[in-house]
Amino acid sequence: MLGHLRVLLAESDVERAAILEQRLREISGAVILRMSAGGTLLDAVTAQDPDVIIVYMHRPERDRLDDLHRVGSDNTRPVVMLVDREDPAFMEEAIAVGVTSYHVVGTAFPDLKPIVTAAVATFRRYRRVAEDLRKANATLMERDTVNRAKSMLMKQRNIDEPRAYRWLRRRAMNGNRRIVDVAAELLAKAGEDKPGS
Repeated sequence: MLGHLRVLLAESDVERAAILEQRLREISGAVILRMSAGGTLLDAVTAQDPDVIIVYMHRPERDRLDDLHRVGSDNTRPVVMLVDREDPAFMEEAIAVGVTSYHVVGTAFPDLKPIVTAAVATFRRYRRVAEDLRKANATLMERDTVNRAKSMLMKQRNIDEPRAYRWLRRRAMNGNRRIVDVAAELLAKAGEDKPGS
């Protein structure tokens, strides 16, 4: 599942970075990436295209959340955040900007393998659910478009629903198009034909 996983380690402190990197090496086949000195998180993500990002914070930093928000708005990916101290408000903000897995670690560094594994699995599940929801919404919108076109045809031509649907289907087949596209075009033309439009 995690073979050849590209992990970006966003940690500027040399000692902490070394410990985290050692823990990450327990993940078989993981490729560990580091941010360049003086570079931003967005620059590192753009240049190195990691599969997962690990952010360690000694204390909650709102600026880092802004960086994560910019990264997430461009191309979302799993983000594991480790912090030294508990801050419930900051945790909520972090999750709101796209942090997948949030952990208060204090001075003890946790075993990263199960954390990263769970973060990747959670992220993939979230993406599947989001895609399923997007498809469901698109299907509902298409169905609504077809239903409105049928209703319009029924009124205009004084026909019943099955005949209106057959009209749309025949027009779609003749033009090698989808029924929803024919329906949308029909509705658009009706809108354009309205007085004052």
